[in-house]
Amino acid sequence: MRKLRSTMVTAAGAAAALVLLTACGGETKDGGDAGKAGAAQAAAPAGGGTAQAAGVRPVTAGKLSVWDSGPLGPVVTDSAGFTLYRFDNDTASPPKSTCDGDCAKAWPPVLAADARAADGMNAALLGKVTRSDGTQQLTLKGWPLYRFAKDTQPRQTNGQGVGGTWFAAAPDGNKAGKGAGAGTGTGTGTGDGGQPAVTALPPLSVRDDAKLGPIVRDGKGRTLYRFTKDTDWPMKSNCTGPCLDTWRPAKMLDKAAIAQAMGVDPKLIIEYKRPDGTRQLTVDCWPLYWFTGDKTPGETKGQGVGGSWFAVRANGDLAK
Repeated sequence: MRKLRSTMVTAAGAAAALVLLTACGGETKDGGDAGKAGAAQAAAPAGGGTAQAAGVRPVTAGKLSVWDSGPLGPVVTDSAGFTLYRFDNDTASPPKSTCDGDCAKAWPPVLAADARAADGMNAALLGKVTRSDGTQQLTLKGWPLYRFAKDTQPRQTNGQGVGGTWFAAAPDGNKAGKGAGAGTGTGTGTGDGGQPAVTALPPLSVRDDAKLGPIVRDGKGRTLYRFTKDTDWPMKSNCTGPCLDTWRPAKMLDKAAIAQAMGVDPKLIIEYKRPDGTRQLTVDCWPLYWFTGDKTPGETKGQGVGGSWFAVRANGDLAK
């Protein structure tokens, strides 16, 4: 939790200051690391057990999460970290599931009851649809969501491209990965047709690091860091002079780019105007930087440098 910051402002600057106080001073709820949660328990249908009788075991969603699956880009998972899929034979407008019987055994429907949007995800895209057995299935942008029975561990994407109709769900409800459907999807999502097309990254997104967990990166895949000697309110960067040769300020995003950010709440993306007039990106008012020692996307060589530099979470907290 972060405490509410307060400051005295002049009458002329009150409105602007109020906006920043709201954006930077509010409390945030600790949603936890959804990808590290235990396996979700199968839930019985609410409508009389028809699906259970047929051997179908719907699954609960809990708080959703978003992880970077590599070639597929950002992918939605349930609270246990299992990839969620959409089916081309379903419809989104109006929402309708066509996967029943044996299909639902292979692709267990995800129940809507306890589903909550991931941090930074548009909660308005979540909905529900009534299945033929009376259960309420979770939808994303109108598309019913499923797990794949052959995904036996969190963060697998064995269902990607199966039958040319099943695809992992991106946070915006679209199919994850450019050129989705080109492969057979009978493995990790690469298909049998060779190397998949790499999805262009959002201007700002969250990836799941093997050691640090969910951390923020820029549109070039570079890990973004915080400097513990900076302050969030009032916003101030204390990385100046020679420091900037090693730690480059992340450039502020324009409105269109902010709207494309994935996994980070747009309300937390605030501009900081540096003393030299350049516009620096902040998350929850903490100035962000990339490390010149990180030579390839996804590296985290800046983590812990000098005991003052750390990768950052989607809510602005340090990744330790």
